[in-house]
Amino acid sequence: MALSTNRTVNQLLKPLTAAISATRRLSSESTATITVETSLPFTAHKIDPPSRAVETTPNELMNFFKDMVEMRRMEIAADSLYKAKLIRGFCHLYDGQEAVAIGMEAAITKKDCIITAYRDHCIFLARGGGLYESFAELMGRKDGCSKGKGGSMHFYKKESGFYGGHGIVGAQVPLGIGLAFAQKYSNEDHVTFAMYGDGAANQGQLFEALNMAALWDLPAVLVCENNHYGMGTAEWRAAKSPSYYKRGDYVPGLKVDGMDALAVKQACKFAKEHALKNGPIILEMDTYRYHGHSMSDPGSTYRTRDEISGVRQERDPVERIRNLILAHDIATEKELKDIEKEKRKVVDEAIAKAKESPMPDPSDLFTNVYVKGFGVEVCGADRKEVRATLP
Repeated sequence: MALSTNRTVNQLLKPLTAAISATRRLSSESTATITVETSLPFTAHKIDPPSRAVETTPNELMNFFKDMVEMRRMEIAADSLYKAKLIRGFCHLYDGQEAVAIGMEAAITKKDCIITAYRDHCIFLARGGGLYESFAELMGRKDGCSKGKGGSMHFYKKESGFYGGHGIVGAQVPLGIGLAFAQKYSNEDHVTFAMYGDGAANQGQLFEALNMAALWDLPAVLVCENNHYGMGTAEWRAAKSPSYYKRGDYVPGLKVDGMDALAVKQACKFAKEHALKNGPIILEMDTYRYHGHSMSDPGSTYRTRDEISGVRQERDPVERIRNLILAHDIATEKELKDIEKEKRKVVDEAIAKAKESPMPDPSDLFTNVYVKGFGVEVCGADRKEVRATLP
């Protein structure tokens, strides 16, 4: 088949043959189909795995690169802001795991819901959130996506189907199953992706929620982002069975190379179709975080620097997309470098603007606490004297 409409690559990073290299360059705006084989096969539990052949386009690959570079730069900048004490409290960075957010978003719509844990900045960006409202929230400013009251762990964008980051380990999974229940109850043709880490995979509430989802055939996709360390504890020290995609027992599962954006896209598309027809499914994303668990964790006491650099060299999700773009002659090295420089500038501008955003007024502490219209009364300590009635 002609190069402009289809091309199959046996491996994600396999260089082109001389014959292919000699053909004309593909436009970065092109929507011509390119077929790429995932870097690793899918491993399935109680289900036949999807095909490794993933369809993409030059335009999609370029957008993947731009979005992941922006995410990576945002997290590196957040590191510096935290060290400068402009970000306070907890801060959990996502660099290294960008392919999960990017690939998942490419397979679904904003009508599908996502709920995740506290490592949520890049999920928010993938759902259509902006850098300005991200940095404003990180710095506790009024123009943040949660009005400066949520901070790093509680990004939120309901209008795009993002129901937030949650700070209590594993607690978001039952909420996600509740969202899936609402979707089925309302006869919607959409699903909920409930995300959690390998550290949360042993939580009892996860299995209670999964049991209900399976009993009622709810359109739920449970996504375990396995970055191999729950805080500073390696998965093999915390879990007797670290094959998290099999943990559902009676629920089918799929293990995915979470550093390969196209593999994530293929798996999430497959999982959505399954969940709509048959009920819940588990996806285990084999990924890796470059930073420590949070900014208070250097990330180097329980793993070696060689391990981290080895993953960066061999599996980095941004570099994989870069190499794929170069292999298909969609853009040049210089053009990709220029994109990185532009994204650095965009991030810096968003930070500068966010610093000018005002802090929330102290009275904002009393907003978003009660649902309006219920006539809530504020009483004194003796419960007799009514101090105020909230509208």
